Amino acid sequence: MRVAAAWTLLAIYVAFAAGAIALILLQDASTDALGGVGFAGFAGVGALIALRQPRNAVGWLLLIIAIAFTGVETGQVYVEEPSNPLRVPVAWSASLLSYAWFALAVIFLPLLFPHGRLPSPRWRPVLWLGTLALVLAAASAGLTPGPIELADRTTIENPFGIEGGLPELFGSADVVVGTIAVILVVASVVVRFRHARGAERQQLKWFAYVGVLAAACLTVAVVFSNVVGEDQGYSGLATVAWLCGLALVAFGVPAATGIAILRHRLYDVDVVIRRTLVYGALTATLGATYLALALLAGLAVGRSSVAIAVSTLAVAVLSRPALARIQAVVDRRFYRRRYDTTRTLEAFGARLRDEIDLEAVGAELRGAVRETVQPAHVSLWLRS
Repeated sequence: MRVAAAWTLLAIYVAFAAGAIALILLQDASTDALGGVGFAGFAGVGALIALRQPRNAVGWLLLIIAIAFTGVETGQVYVEEPSNPLRVPVAWSASLLSYAWFALAVIFLPLLFPHGRLPSPRWRPVLWLGTLALVLAAASAGLTPGPIELADRTTIENPFGIEGGLPELFGSADVVVGTIAVILVVASVVVRFRHARGAERQQLKWFAYVGVLAAACLTVAVVFSNVVGEDQGYSGLATVAWLCGLALVAFGVPAATGIAILRHRLYDVDVVIRRTLVYGALTATLGATYLALALLAGLAVGRSSVAIAVSTLAVAVLSRPALARIQAVVDRRFYRRRYDTTRTLEAFGARLRDEIDLEAVGAELRGAVRETVQPAHVSLWLRS
């Protein structure tokens, strides 16, 4: 029964995605609806988890999120054509459905990850708050008079809009309840991580890793789009940040979820995080150095190819020592055991070069093993 349900949900997603593509081709409509195809990662990973671990609610959530998002995109492109029948109910339904996938992705998915269960029964009120926020948002959208909100693609009037302050009241209550729910969800993830051990801790690392990267990209995009502004020439950077953030949400989140739950290369997350920290810091350092040197050289010799060449050469020379220094700082701060092990082995190798007494070498070796591997007992056998 659950296998059939998983395949059915996957088929619904495929039908919506195919419908969006067909409408774009037939109506020559906006290609923004292809964004729903980007949620194929959610649908594919969700179906895989639902088939292999049907009792885990995360797989079913991923499938429903993909269906809801793609359904909204398909509905939006459908109502662009004035001659299409049932435009009003499709537009009204899509406006309500647009809140469903967001609430499921932001509140329900982190709260239930990775086992499909709450961290403990005391977090059940957070689920109620999330459900209430979803209902309030849908009620506000469904009852607000005027054009239905569908990415500014239509001027269809809401047939169920009512005058008065009730829709605004629902909207204000949704903001308050939704904000509280999101804060509590973040707290639940922190609490779960603090108490997690072993495989569960690695699972949460995968999820948190992609979430932090996506949030960082989207934050950069918002800052350079709205705060810095396009007048200062940062629109290209904002576009790249938006694309990176959306790609991480559409593909990174389901990929990390699949790795975590299906435990494929689960323990590689520490290596991935370490390399991200090292090369992210290296990129930022070299970028800042290049800009500073280009500015100073430009002030000294004027804006020319000489300033660019000098800055590029200096960055190339500094890249290797900067990488070694940043890697040491990251290991010392975030991977202390690895850092201490490396220092111990380096010190042992330095002493070994100057040591000729076999007994002293054996003692040094046993000491290095105790500090790095930390076994219960160490014995050294030397063949005579």
